[in-house]
Amino acid sequence: MSAISRLSRTREAAALVDAVLADPGRPARPDLLGAPPPPASALPYGPTGLGTSAARVLIPQPATSGAAPASGTPPPKGVPTLYCPPAVRDDPALGELVNERLVLWAEEVGIYPGHLDKVRSANFGRLMMLGHPESDDPDMLLAAAKCGLAEWAVDDHIVDCEVEEPHHEVLGQRLALCHAVIDRAQLPLRYAPQLEREVNADPVARALRSALDNLLAYASTTQVRRLRHELAIMFVAYNQEGVWRTTGQRPPVWEYLMHRHENSFVPCMVLVDAVAGYEVPQAEFADPRVRRAFNLAGTATVLMNDLYSMAKEDPTDVSLPMLIAAEERCSLEEAVTRSVEIHDELMHTFEAEASALARAGSPRLSRFLAGTWAWVGGNREWHAGSARYRTAD
Repeated sequence: MSAISRLSRTREAAALVDAVLADPGRPARPDLLGAPPPPASALPYGPTGLGTSAARVLIPQPATSGAAPASGTPPPKGVPTLYCPPAVRDDPALGELVNERLVLWAEEVGIYPGHLDKVRSANFGRLMMLGHPESDDPDMLLAAAKCGLAEWAVDDHIVDCEVEEPHHEVLGQRLALCHAVIDRAQLPLRYAPQLEREVNADPVARALRSALDNLLAYASTTQVRRLRHELAIMFVAYNQEGVWRTTGQRPPVWEYLMHRHENSFVPCMVLVDAVAGYEVPQAEFADPRVRRAFNLAGTATVLMNDLYSMAKEDPTDVSLPMLIAAEERCSLEEAVTRSVEIHDELMHTFEAEASALARAGSPRLSRFLAGTWAWVGGNREWHAGSARYRTAD
């Protein structure tokens, strides 16, 4: 197929994606906390007033599945709806404050040189404001934003090579250096300075170190340890992606879904309790049932990312719709529909299992699961407006 034909097919699919993303199927069940639905939009559950924001729990906003978009124009008949909660809050001024401080930090550590305008327009500060509605502390949100941007920098600098020249033959070495930062490598005294020189010469490694060191001022050592663990999992997935790129492989759908389980938004989401100022008990966090539900939400959010990314990506890029189209020999439009169905299956399952876990678990586990629910909605709202997922045409 010619490049022009591939582009045409992608644009046709993108039109369907636009219709899908314009009208999320809003969840009908708002009771992740086991509480009755509030009469209006999401409300703080707990004490209010100065200094009490860390003690509040946000109840997801109730809405009717398949509700029309804000414009009042219903989606075309037959277009699937993306099942996703709405954002709990929107504070553009807070998001802008965090974003501007984040861009200054990116310049300081040396990531995205010559691309800081794109970092600013991507508006990662807004993502943190939307995804963590329990906190209005710009310092705390900035700490999470630094971690998130450092994670994105690993992808943009080393894996996708949108910032640096591609050198996938050394991808494993670069990721190993990054891992030596997130899980501090303990070298004998004679060799430790050599490692330190390599870390200082690598902007991504510097950013990861700076972000994690800064997070320790706001989160417990256990919470930071959780993030280090999730990053290590993501680095495994990045190595898998490196194999695809260097060998020209196009993975089967099942392998790609496994990859997305490991390469998802979970490293961002794992800070839900830290940002809100509490800590979910480790025994509950490590419960396989909680881990399953949490990962379902993480995979669903990154499959939604695949849909938002279609408009800006090359038709040969690896994404769920592209792989389904190739494997099932169907049109991209049909593949988009199938991708939405997979996303929605994960979201429905997360909703049901998280609701049961919230009712049976501790108040802090209920709060953590509700915070995860809120993060998913905020993440979708950010995708809808971020310049990172918009094209000129």
